[in-house]
Amino acid sequence: MKKPNIILMLADDLGYGDISCLNPNSRIHTKNLDQLASEGLNCTDAHATSALCSPSRYGLLTGRYNWRSWLKSQVLIATEDNMIEEGRMTIASMLKGQGYRTACIGKWHLGVQWARTNNAPPQLDYSKMYDWADPNGWHTNVDYSKPYKNGPNDCGFDYFFGIANSLGTPPHIYMENDHALGVPDTMIGDPEHVLFSPKTALTSIYGPGASDYVPENVAMELQNKILDQIDEYAKSDDPFFIYYPCTPVHVPLLPTEEFQGKSGLGPYGDFVLMLDYMVGEIMHKLEEKGLKEDTIFIFASDNGCGSNVDYPGLISKGHNPSYVFRGAKGDIYDGGHKIPYIISYPNMIEPGTCNATVSLCDLMATLAELLDIKLPDAAAEDSISNLSLWKGDREPVRGDIVYSCLMGNLAIQKGDWRLEFLPRSGGASEMFNNFDYSDSPKFQLYNMRGDVGERCNLMDKHPDIVEDLTELMKKRIEDGRTTAGAEQKNTGPVMWKEIQNIYE
Repeated sequence: MKKPNIILMLADDLGYGDISCLNPNSRIHTKNLDQLASEGLNCTDAHATSALCSPSRYGLLTGRYNWRSWLKSQVLIATEDNMIEEGRMTIASMLKGQGYRTACIGKWHLGVQWARTNNAPPQLDYSKMYDWADPNGWHTNVDYSKPYKNGPNDCGFDYFFGIANSLGTPPHIYMENDHALGVPDTMIGDPEHVLFSPKTALTSIYGPGASDYVPENVAMELQNKILDQIDEYAKSDDPFFIYYPCTPVHVPLLPTEEFQGKSGLGPYGDFVLMLDYMVGEIMHKLEEKGLKEDTIFIFASDNGCGSNVDYPGLISKGHNPSYVFRGAKGDIYDGGHKIPYIISYPNMIEPGTCNATVSLCDLMATLAELLDIKLPDAAAEDSISNLSLWKGDREPVRGDIVYSCLMGNLAIQKGDWRLEFLPRSGGASEMFNNFDYSDSPKFQLYNMRGDVGERCNLMDKHPDIVEDLTELMKKRIEDGRTTAGAEQKNTGPVMWKEIQNIYE
């Protein structure tokens, strides 16, 4: 069998309800994504491993739940070290071992080991996490003129071009392979920027950057790089894997002039239309190069829509990025981690809809089975092959699935029942309210078949289900894996503060 090319396009903070083929009430017509879904497999119950950026990318690329890594909550901030452990197999390194050419173009947000001018540790004090120019560690102790280590090239990618973190987040520089393309020589962004505030959703976070780096141009510059990379790879018959973690639609909302005002929903809707256009460009490029039939084109989002894109304003205009689901990015609820997930592969996948529950971390095992690769015990510990779903069998492949939220709390779902090990959302929305949860049940239990909005907490009515799911969660933690194989160690202690209440 000819090895297929693989393009994995990961949108940033795109909501489930933003895609018109998933949300019949969407006010945004995503014509290219709709076409991709009509030609491939449209997965209606797909989930990221986490409700936010860095951890969900870890789960995707390693096939391992992110909460097994050293990062137990939040996201990577600024110049922290890579959260992918040295020597750990990734999708890229797995495919590279099979003769694939591999490239990552876009937002990395998994950390690199920067050269430092002092002995500050790579994981820094979270009390300073938003003090971007703090001389004690975030940026000013980094020597951007020297190569960094433990970056994408060390995770299996032959080539990398992109940015360190999210669009609009310092350092405002481009990176290529093992070095920065310029030393910060100015400060970029709004000094009055307030995280999670819709008022600042159009501005970059204030921090060091290179004077030739223009945030408004980043998305399309990365897009052009992708198209050029496809052109280059098309010159050879050797298979390729391109991982494209693009920057839309993460704030700042920076649609180019061509798309401004097109959606009628403001900058967020315009940015979604721009993202859809970018998908169309890749589809057309594959057609142009005669690569469509032999290429697996996967489109997904890393988590739900950010809560700072003016949800009230969008909803007042009839558009809900979370569709009918509760919550948004960061939350333990479906709005935080339920995502668009579309796979096109004309040589194998018959067009259709798949309602089986799947996780982004399943991709590694799926590709391994497709290519007849035997995974070692210390790889893809939580990845369940979806290949049978790709081939048309719609029987469930997962017995259970685990999610995490911004605060680090976990949830586990088996069948229709979901147990969330916290009394609230665990996301960014909690930072700005003073609601008293002292009288709330310790956990949340929902029947997802009859309560997709997660509004009726049944914990007190079904103690037997709570006990069963709690014991299953303990097993998933302590085994260090979900799949069959030798027991593995989690990175760091098994019991950390964010999930301590499971053991009480």
